This record gives sequence, structure tokens and C-alpha cells, in this order.
Amino acid sequence: MNSAQPQEAVRLVEVTKIYRMPRGSVKALDRVNLSISAGDFISIMGPSGSGKSTLLNIIGCLDVPTSGEVFIAGKNVSKLSESGRTKIRREKIGFVFQQFNLIPTLTALENIAFPMLLRGERRHEEKSRALLRAVGLSEELGEHKPAELSGGEQQRVAIARALANDPEIILADEPTGNLDTKTSREIMELLKALNERGKTIVVVTHDPLVASLTRRTLRMLDGRILSDGGESVSGESVSGESVSRATERSDGEEEWKAQTETS
Repeated sequence: MNSAQPQEAVRLVEVTKIYRMPRGSVKALDRVNLSISAGDFISIMGPSGSGKSTLLNIIGCLDVPTSGEVFIAGKNVSKLSESGRTKIRREKIGFVFQQFNLIPTLTALENIAFPMLLRGERRHEEKSRALLRAVGLSEELGEHKPAELSGGEQQRVAIARALANDPEIILADEPTGNLDTKTSREIMELLKALNERGKTIVVVTHDPLVASLTRRTLRMLDGRILSDGGESVSGESVSGESVSRATERSDGEEEWKAQTETS
């Protein structure tokens, strides 16, 4: 008997994104093809300007491709109206940002509840408290505003907010970029736990230690996916990436453990 194939959470087909600038055009993505299975845990790495954030924005329906097609949970979202993309974002996708992007005038609990209020959910207070506990924060901290919280606490609130509408996909853009090593490890462990509960997670990062905790790493350069999990897009081994992902992940975890123990 054939085992069931994982459902496809995201698929990009020949996606190109060109930004028209006063001094000429910039090709941020160049005919990108990508498939992400439901329940996968992926990191995207590459130098600044390689197209990582643009790719994340396209997947998250925050931007639209110049050409090509984007499918979210089997639905072609490439030609949707802004209201159609907003509906997909609210129902299918949660976002976590490097700068947290919390509303400074709201408490932690109010920030978590905000996406639910936009949908008109009535039990938002009860669910917000449950989400606060789920990310390891006390209800007392829930009454504090972002400026009264540490960076790690703010990122936990941001993750709770991303979970408010129970999305299938979580997109995290440099979620540990402003955090120390110990806190970064805690945030990645939280994302890892969410992945183990079935969430599809895509993380953009410059940190190889962060990438080592994911199941699959894409490496980008000049708007293209250079390699996927240590294999070039043409199927040939990539120089310097012949070590297996299992070994790479283990080495990264040991290095991070050593750093956190000395911090």
C-alpha cells in the first residue's frame, strides 16, 4: 500500500518579481519554483539582496509576482484582488517579524487579540489568555505594553498574535535577529514545538545556527534558489554542502548549546 503524500501548503511556479525603480528595474525574484509540504519546517538563507524577504512576502500574499503563479493550500492566489489576498492572510497565514511589530499603545493581551477582533471573534479574551500561556508568558505580563517587555517577551507575544487565527502557515522574517543567543534558542524551540503540532513554518535568517534547527534549508542568490537542502536546483551536489542535514543540524545544536551554557 502506498503511503499518503503530504498535502502541499505552498507552491510557486516560475515566479518572477520585478520592481520598477527611477534608475531602472530590479529583478528581486527570477523564475523561482518551490514546493513546501504541509507540516514542513524550512529556513531560507542568503546574502542581503538575494530575494529572501521578497520570497517571504510573495508566499505571505503581502506582494504579488510580476509573472508566474502562487498557490496557497491549493488555491491560486496570484491574481486575487487585495481583499482576496487579505482574506487568505487572515485565514491561512501568521507573521512574525524581526522588529516584533507590536502596537505600542496596546497591552500584550490586546495585541494578541487584535487579529481576532478584525475577524469579529467573540471569545477573543479567553483565547488571548490561552495563547499567552502557550508561549510561556504569565497573565501578569499580558497586562504590560510592549515597551515594558524584554525583546524575548515581545517576540513571544508576536508569535502568540501570529497564532491568533490558528493559521496553517507561519512566516518568520529574522525572528531572532534582535535577540541574544539564549533567547534566540528559546524562540526557535517554540517554533519547533509549533511545527511538531502540524504548523508549516518558513523562517528567513542569516544565522546558520537558526537554520540548523529546521528540517530543510533553501539558499538564495540573485533572486534564485541556489540550493535546496544541500542539493543544487539542477540536482548536483553543491560545493561545501555535502555534509548531511542531520549532521549539520546536530552540529548546530551542539554549538548553540555550548554558547547558551556560557552566556
